[in-house]
Amino acid sequence: MAKSIDYKSAGVNIDAGNEAVKRIKSHVKSTFTSDVMTDVGSFGAMVDLKSLIAEYQNPILVQSIDGVGTKMIVARMMNKYDTIGFDLLAAACNDIIVHGAKPITFLDYIAADKLEPDVIEAIVTGMTEACYKVNVPLVGGETAEMPDTYLSGEHDLVGVITGVVEKDSIITGDSIVPGDIVLGLSSSGLHTNGYSLARKLFFDIGKFDVSSSIPDLDKSVGETLLEPHINYINSVLALIDAGIRIHGMAHITGGGLVENIPRILPDGCAVEIHKGSWPVLPVFEVMQSIGNVDEDEMYRTFNMGIGMVFVVDSIYVDSVRAALKDLMEVYEMGSVISGEKNVTIN
Repeated sequence: MAKSIDYKSAGVNIDAGNEAVKRIKSHVKSTFTSDVMTDVGSFGAMVDLKSLIAEYQNPILVQSIDGVGTKMIVARMMNKYDTIGFDLLAAACNDIIVHGAKPITFLDYIAADKLEPDVIEAIVTGMTEACYKVNVPLVGGETAEMPDTYLSGEHDLVGVITGVVEKDSIITGDSIVPGDIVLGLSSSGLHTNGYSLARKLFFDIGKFDVSSSIPDLDKSVGETLLEPHINYINSVLALIDAGIRIHGMAHITGGGLVENIPRILPDGCAVEIHKGSWPVLPVFEVMQSIGNVDEDEMYRTFNMGIGMVFVVDSIYVDSVRAALKDLMEVYEMGSVISGEKNVTIN
């Protein structure tokens, strides 16, 4: 008699998926607000928008989707997954808060060649802790076991965030003019960008491993690379609540200052950034030294120590500092000049 074939023999373990859901259920529900109408496991998440948009005259939804990229590979090398979900939520929040939007829901997607309940639980625990801190419900998500689509031991992590902003208060960068001042907030490290180059520098060229200690770094290589992404939502909301008119904001992701700031510049405007106006984090100096990386390439790949940029009229510079004095230090990095949507760093 021929051997019976089932889904598990084809590489998909339904029981492991069920166990993963069982483990994360309480964590996910801890983020729920009274507006969430469905439980974990529903085919589609439902949220009552009435109270969420009650304060808006003309509410506009702002949405973004992102992943953590090859930072996940470092997490696997470290066998440490409890911060990677935090990274995802922080990156997502930053992408919509630059438009002035407050996040109202978040969804995640975790896929792997083989679902490991303890790994899924660690990822989701970090994510739900991050959601809870900024009052964003994790309203739904998906786990998928897909052998042959992913390499052995590989995980993929993606998130979708939805926010809301008053139409008249949307921040786009259209009001930026020459003479405006460019301000920056510190990053905590690479955040979730540039890891393909970072891994090549540390592990291929430098021949380090995740446990290696380097004199200029106060943590191991692995711990340095897994430093969590900063969520700037509270800093931005502090400025908005203080009545500061922000002309434009840029979340400094892959592409660094050079590629991200132009995304918000209107025609006729360029930005001049001054080196030395903020402290470049040691991790970037170490990487540049390991591979003799050209400085222009560093600024085009990494955030170089600045994770969020604000553009404001010069009259607001002191007000920005005052509003953020208990949250983060503000660096005056440069100014807007006449030009065509480019950034020069000198």
